[in-house]
Amino acid sequence: MIPVLAAGAAPLQTSLGKPTVASIGFFFAIVVLTLIITYFAARKTKTSSEYYAAGRSVSAGQNGLALAGDYMSAASFLGISGMVALKGYDGMIYATGWLAGWPALMFLVAEPLRNLGKFTFADVVAFRLRQTPVRIAAAFGGIATVLFYTIAQMVGSGSLIKLMFGIDYVWAELIVGVVMLGYVLFGGMLATTWVQIIKAVLLLIGVTILTILVLSRFGFDPTNLYAAVSTQYGQAALEPGGLVSNPVEAVSLGLALMFGLLGLPHILMRFYTVPDAKAARKSVLYATGLIGYFYLIIPIVGFGAAALVGRDVITSVDKSGNMAAPLVGELLAGAPFLGFIAAVAFATILAVVAGLTLAGASAYSHDIYVSVLKDGRATEEEQVRAAKMATVVFGVAAVALGIAFEGQNVAFMVGLAFSIAASANFPALLMSVLWKRFTTMGAVWSIVTGAVLSVVMIVLSPTVWGDVLKHVDAAGKPYGIIPLKNPAIVSMTAAFVVGIVVSLLSEEKKAQEAFEREKIRTYLGVGAE
Repeated sequence: MIPVLAAGAAPLQTSLGKPTVASIGFFFAIVVLTLIITYFAARKTKTSSEYYAAGRSVSAGQNGLALAGDYMSAASFLGISGMVALKGYDGMIYATGWLAGWPALMFLVAEPLRNLGKFTFADVVAFRLRQTPVRIAAAFGGIATVLFYTIAQMVGSGSLIKLMFGIDYVWAELIVGVVMLGYVLFGGMLATTWVQIIKAVLLLIGVTILTILVLSRFGFDPTNLYAAVSTQYGQAALEPGGLVSNPVEAVSLGLALMFGLLGLPHILMRFYTVPDAKAARKSVLYATGLIGYFYLIIPIVGFGAAALVGRDVITSVDKSGNMAAPLVGELLAGAPFLGFIAAVAFATILAVVAGLTLAGASAYSHDIYVSVLKDGRATEEEQVRAAKMATVVFGVAAVALGIAFEGQNVAFMVGLAFSIAASANFPALLMSVLWKRFTTMGAVWSIVTGAVLSVVMIVLSPTVWGDVLKHVDAAGKPYGIIPLKNPAIVSMTAAFVVGIVVSLLSEEKKAQEAFEREKIRTYLGVGAE
């Protein structure tokens, strides 16, 4: 039992790390509910369209909730609240950065993606280009993005299950992997969509209650909350510089958070589940409102945890701060509410990991196996079987990476995934839709440059080279060969530059001739499924 010290109160005890009836009850209730959904979804999932895109039968409202569910991940709930609690004002850069990308998604990407593609974003990039090289490169960029995004979710889930049930972190990771594979293998996109919808509703309810409880301790006046934080930790906690003090680092992180959204495969896949482009735009509008509300209130939870629980206690439970929200929930409403919040967080993680796994599996099965190896002539049964085999491989990789990156802040880890998405996927996707002279070789080299450069820079950064691979300097401080923690400012710029230069040097008449046909389909949807 770890003592929790509320402001002006005697030490309390947290049940984190010790199983309780409430935590076990809420946990199994949510798992059973989602497995029932998976069972009924599996009965409707026979074809590749049903497996990848829920038969394109999801309404705009349902897809808006599912999009919000996909985006309000462990990084959003556990990571941002923990980062705000430990780092103060700068923790909110993730909330504002992730929200800022949604208008661009609605106006730049949603409609072209729905009208030009079928199952993956590679369908759009390859629409008027040579299929094989583009799809191989796009699958590489997509899988790299999804793997890094999955690391954050697996780290969050492992930490949560470990503390909920007092079991070893490795066993916690294995439990998450098994349950997640059950969703994806049997229910496909339809099950994943409904799990996301339920989880989004539960998460919004839970965080709203948590925010009200925090504000109730400060007379429902946020200024009183900020004054309490300032009193305990100094005015610096409410000012920039606690997390990102280097201007280049700040710009790089901002670019990744804003434009990475437009390259996330599991988000882009959602636009194929709706009937048409109009529904795709409306679903982004609904999602933006829900996500905006969520990011508006989650920093209050973080500041509340800092003021009421205390940074020392938060870090004693989890050094990266990921348990700040559950701790303040327990302090304000007792163990039953902690059980509810922890179970909702677990459902959040499971649903997002399921979506990521489906995106990773489809990158291989649809873009490589069906489109390249089978030249588009695979049967429905072969397509679904390939997707399920890829799902198992991806699930095993997710568990292994979750174990390797234990202890990292989940919001920070997702920021790295956004860097890869902004570098590998976004430039090629944007240029393929908007630039007539974009060529096959331009797309391939843009994707490869962005993916390889961003991944290499992340591995050589202080985050991986120092914290994960344990390289320290003479003073015992972790260091990186490349000092920049977030590489987007370099890797995204390089991806655009390489894509433009290579396209200008490798003119492709057929691609230019097909641009007008692509433009008509982009805006009118003629020929879209």
